[in-house]
Amino acid sequence: MPHTIVTEVCEGVADCVDACPVACIHEGPGKNAKGTDWYWIDFATCIDCGICLQVCPVEGAILPEERPELQKTP
Repeated sequence: MPHTIVTEVCEGVADCVDACPVACIHEGPGKNAKGTDWYWIDFATCIDCGICLQVCPVEGAILPEERPELQKTP
């Protein structure tokens, strides 16, 4: 099951983007409620490797399950 980036928790650090082996993490348009850049995971491409969870320094920004209601997807 793919992981989820919680849009309103993400702070746009983007360590996950470089770490992702399948390039399934993309920058979202505009800012989130916190006023920061945010990223989203393409559920169709994610291979559930968990590297994003390991490298993200923002607690609660990435969840280990698919939760589309918490992630804006452009």
